[in-house]
Order: sequence, then structure tokens, then C-alpha cells
Amino acid sequence: MPASPSTARVINDRLALRLLQQEGPLTAGQLKQLTGLSRPTVADLVERLTDAGLVAVVGEAGEQRRGPNARLYGIVADRDHLAALDVRTEGVSVVVSDLVGAVLAEASVPIGGDTGTGPAVEQAVTLVERVAKEAGADRLHTVGIGAPGLIDPATGELRDSSGLPAWHRRLVAALQERFPEARVNVENETNLAALAEQRDGVARDRDTFVLLWLGHGTGAAVVLDGALRRGASGGTGEIGFLPVPGASGPPSAVDCAGGFHSLAGSAAIVELAWTYGLTVEGASVHEPPAAGVVRAAVGLVTEASAAHADAGRACEASGEPSRQADGVVSPGACGDTASAERFLDAFADRLALGVASVVAILDPGCVVLGGEVGRAGGEVLAGRVEERVRRMSPLATAVRPTALGGGAVLRGALLTARDAAQDELFAPPQR
Repeated sequence: MPASPSTARVINDRLALRLLQQEGPLTAGQLKQLTGLSRPTVADLVERLTDAGLVAVVGEAGEQRRGPNARLYGIVADRDHLAALDVRTEGVSVVVSDLVGAVLAEASVPIGGDTGTGPAVEQAVTLVERVAKEAGADRLHTVGIGAPGLIDPATGELRDSSGLPAWHRRLVAALQERFPEARVNVENETNLAALAEQRDGVARDRDTFVLLWLGHGTGAAVVLDGALRRGASGGTGEIGFLPVPGASGPPSAVDCAGGFHSLAGSAAIVELAWTYGLTVEGASVHEPPAAGVVRAAVGLVTEASAAHADAGRACEASGEPSRQADGVVSPGACGDTASAERFLDAFADRLALGVASVVAILDPGCVVLGGEVGRAGGEVLAGRVEERVRRMSPLATAVRPTALGGGAVLRGALLTARDAAQDELFAPPQR
């Protein structure tokens, strides 16, 4: 059955707005070409969107052209503002953007574990207010929040968890109270990271994939046939509770200490590195300690590989036996490099247990190593994990390092806030 005139107008309007967002300012003629609509239909929708305050003339297509078709139309991006939060156990990061998602201001604040619930909530809310003021936002239309823990699929609320700070759940209500006109949405942090990788990262070519989050803790997000899967209770991807060989014992319903988390969480990685003589130096407060030690190990391995390759090429050029390359790296550095190699191999063994388990159940075809640790490991770590999974499973699986790292959560929160706001605002009243 053909769409009614009003439905057709809504479809055409949203198509035009999506093109204006993706392509930037366009003329009416360019909109006609990209949409395939007739000239009168395009003229009508441009007038309708302009009257609704969604688009405006932002310039002209060329100095030699005049007339309606020469006008460049763009989305009125400052009509409303959005905020996105990445809420961690150790602090909060905030960005405020315009309606199309261009970041206008951002900041972070650490929140210590000994901070009380009330002061922690006030610190976070005050940060949002300050960043919004810096962005010139008088009001916030939508606030997207990424947080650890389970999201109740029925209510959309962050469920109570004994492993998370109490201020996490209080923060959502406090933001809604401080910004009563805003739509406040909360989503699991790993799910948001997966959405960001799907839209802007290494999974853009994949409709089905799994993101394995590697940060202070562990988590997973599942995207099947283009859709994020949350599960009956919102717990899809709680891989920290996955029973695995090598753990101290099975996990419990309230403690994942005996599960995959005990092998791949930040504390476990640092302890593993220590057994190979690698320590964390100059750790950043903005990332888990494990990211620093993994990055250092990858750096040692990469530099040694490059040095040996350069020495080999020099030997070939001079006619000297290639064995002279053995003396390029000092004995002490060789020892460090060997330790780094063994550490990365052992860490990859651990990760492969979790990845292979996911692959056996879901056959996603692609697993992204996300979070700060996944980014620190890069192709060096991802390649090791993929090699091991290939030996453990008959199901072909590509393992890719994240392109966005820990910033994926904030990016995902902003994308979902933008989508929610545009779904509401990009439906102008029909005449």
C-alpha cells in the first residue's frame, strides 16, 4: 500500500536531514540529485524544514550563480545541545556538542573511592554544568550516559550492583533533577563502545561482531545482524563471570573473581607482567595500569623487530653474514624483549580462552579488542589472539584492535544522544 502524503513528507524530510548531516550544506539542486525527488517536492520540503527551524541558508554554492538553487542549506546545529558522560568507578568524563554531534567542550574529573555518595554526585553534576556553560549551551536536549553494570531492559535504569559505587545510580536521578528539560538515557559502557566501533571504528564493515572490553575490568558487547543484543535481563556480554581454566575457582553470582575477569582484568594483567619482570612505570590516571605495561611490552617487541630488520638489510647490503644482526640489541635489552614476548604470549593465551568461548557460541566472524588495553596491544596483541583462536576453533574469526580505545564509550554515548534528539526534532509538524 502506498504511503500517505503525510507519511511521505516525513520520510522525505528525514532523508534530506540525514543527507545534510552526512554531506554538509547542500543546494536544493544537490538535494534533488541525491534524493531522486522532483524539484517541486524538494522545494516544498526545504520550505517546510526552514519554517520548522531545522535548516537555514548558510551560504551560496558559487559566486557566479544566483537564485534559489544556489543557496546552500545546512542544519541549524545550535538549535539544541547534547551531553555525553562516561562514568567510571574512578571518575567521570563529559562532552557537550551541538545537534549534529560536533564537540564544543569537554572535561574530566577524578572521583576517589573514598568519596561519599553525595559529594561524588555533586562533583559529577557540577562538571556537566561547567562543560555546558563552556559550550555556550543554555539547555541540554538529551544526555547520554555510559556506565558499567547492567541496564534493566524493562525500565532502562542502571540496576543495583554491589560491585559498583552507589553514586552511579544516584547520578542519573540527580542529572534529571538538575536538567529537568533534558532526556537522560543510560546504557552499558561496553554496549556504547561497540556502537561507536560499528559507526566510526574498525567494525564499520561488519553487521555481526563482538567487542571484548579490556580496561579496569572486562566486558563484552554483542552485535548481531546490525542490532545490539542485550539479553533477557540486560546481561548479554557479562564475560567477566565466564568460568575459564586457570582461575582460582568458579565465579559466584555476586563476584566474578573466579571467572574470566580474574585472568584479563587490569590487576590480573599487571600481576602477570610482574611474573615476567615487567613493571608499570609512569602510569596515567586516565587509564588502567595494565594499558601502560601492555603498551611498553608491545613497544619493546616492535622496536626489537624493527632493529633486527634494519640490521638484516644492512648485512645484505654489505655482504656480511646476517648473523651479525644478533649484536644490534644490547644483552639487557634482549632480556627485556624476551620477557615482553613471553608476557604478550601468555596474555594472548588468556584472552584466547574468552574469545574462543564467545566464538563457539555466536560465530561472530569478528572480535574487536576494545578499551584502553585493547588499544595499547594494537595489532601485535590482536594478531597473537587471532592465531590462537584459529588453532582452537574451526570458525574463521578476525581479531581486530580497537580504533577508538577508551574514548569509544564517550563517543557511543554522544552518538546515541544525537540519534535520540534527532529522532524527536527531525520530525517537524506536517501541514
